This record gives sequence, C-alpha cells and structure tokens, in this order.
Amino acid sequence: MKLDKNLLFAFILLSIIFVMILIGAFSSYDPSQYFLLPKDKPPTLTHLMGTTSLGQDTFLTLTKALPTSLLIGLISAFFSRILAIFLGTFGGYRGGKTDGIISVVAESFIVIPRLPLLILISFTFRQQLNPLSMGFILAILDWGWPSKRYRAQMLSLREREFTQNAKFSGMGDIEIIIKEYMPFLIPYIIVDIISGIIWAIGMETTLSVLGLFDLEIPTIGTMIYWANYYNAMYRGLWWWWWWVFPVIFLIIAIFGLYLLSVSLQNYLDPTTRIQRIKVSKKQAVKV
Repeated sequence: MKLDKNLLFAFILLSIIFVMILIGAFSSYDPSQYFLLPKDKPPTLTHLMGTTSLGQDTFLTLTKALPTSLLIGLISAFFSRILAIFLGTFGGYRGGKTDGIISVVAESFIVIPRLPLLILISFTFRQQLNPLSMGFILAILDWGWPSKRYRAQMLSLREREFTQNAKFSGMGDIEIIIKEYMPFLIPYIIVDIISGIIWAIGMETTLSVLGLFDLEIPTIGTMIYWANYYNAMYRGLWWWWWWVFPVIFLIIAIFGLYLLSVSLQNYLDPTTRIQRIKVSKKQAVKV
C-alpha cells in the first residue's frame, strides 16, 4: 500500500497542535493575569517562547489561544454544514418551488460580501462576542456554498434507479435522504467540514487582528493584535517572538487541516477509489 504523504504530513502537523492543546488543558496558567512575569524577555529554557510586553508567557498563552480558535472553527463548520445539509438535500430532492426558494436564499448568502458584513457585525456587537456567538455568526454566513454542492449531488441521486425502488417500498422523503443518500454524501461532508474550519479560523483571526473581537479572550488573532498594539512587529528582531510564534502555529494548523482535507478527498473520491482498486488487482495478478 502506497503511503499518503499528505496524510503523513497532516498527522505530524496536527499532532503538534494536539500536544499544544493538551498542555493548555492541563495548565493552570491564566493569560488574563498581566505583569506577573518579566516583560519582553526572549525565549529561554524558563520561557520557551519568551514573554510579552504584558508580562505573559507566550508559550502558555498560545496553548490557551489555539483551542479557542479551533473551537470557533468547529462551531462554525458544524452548524453551517448542518444547515447546508438540511436545506441543500431537501431542496434538491423535492425540486420545484421549494428548491427555487432555497436556491435563491442560498445564492443571496453567497453573493453577500462576507468580510465587510462580519466587520460591521463585530464592530456593533464586539462587547457581546464570545467563541460561541462568533461561531454562530460565521456559520450563518458560510452555509450557502456547501448547500449548493449538496443540492447538486441530490439532483443526480434522485434520478437513479434505487430512488424509485425506495419510493415503491414505501419510504418517506426524509427516510430516503437519510438511509439512501447520506452514504453518498458523507465523504463530501467530511472534507467540507474541514474546509469550513479553515475558513472560520481565518475569519476569526482577521477580525481579532483588527480588534473586532473580545480582546481579553486568548485566540491566535488576539495574540497578534496585542503584538501589533505594542509595536512588536516594528521593533525588528528584538521582539520577534511575540508575533512570530502565533503566526507559525496558525500556519501549522491551517496547513495541517488543508493536507488532511486533500488526503481524505483523494481517498474518499469514487474515481480515485476505483483507480486504487484497479491498481491493487493488477499487483495481485503479478504476485
């Protein structure tokens, strides 16, 4: 069996993120407690990633920030895909006016410029924002494209012979969608959820860097915001650790999730699965 390099690299990168999250989960460190440590110290054995101008340990703060950013991504991806699955599959299966109305609503959300709208919402309700509410807001704005993809799959599946057989056997619409269609949609949904997590993390980071999230909540974006606020990016090599490490781990998380989605897409895609079966049969014949 050929080793999937994308999956291997994804495993390595996401393992690093997982270890950081575990450290944060078992650590009693509170990033909201300022000036308990010497300020602006470079990385040492005592403080692996140095300290900030707020007297925070950069490493331990990052272990608290990573799970928060990932939580926002998970909340957004989960609820947006639930909404997309329900509306996309139901509209695609029923067709007619129902499909038309759902398609118009989905396309409206697709054409809305999401970043300017998010900036407006975050600016208005910044004091009320938390990981849960931010995840819900991102989910509401991210269901349009996935629903169109699921709808396209439904338009193909409903014309197949097993759909008519299911109807003749007395199965209802919801039962047909869940029992007959979901096995075909699950591979697309899994990959799509990962893509949704990546998008949500990127949006949260963007809003936080702009100061449009609760800045007392540790996330990758708020860490970069405070580094920029205290001019760490403009001090040259003297204060590099405050912003470099959050950026590095942001890249690790996003790139690891991206490689995982690519690997799963290649593995779960019917075309590539057929090709793998053919290759394995040829190898078996040679043996």
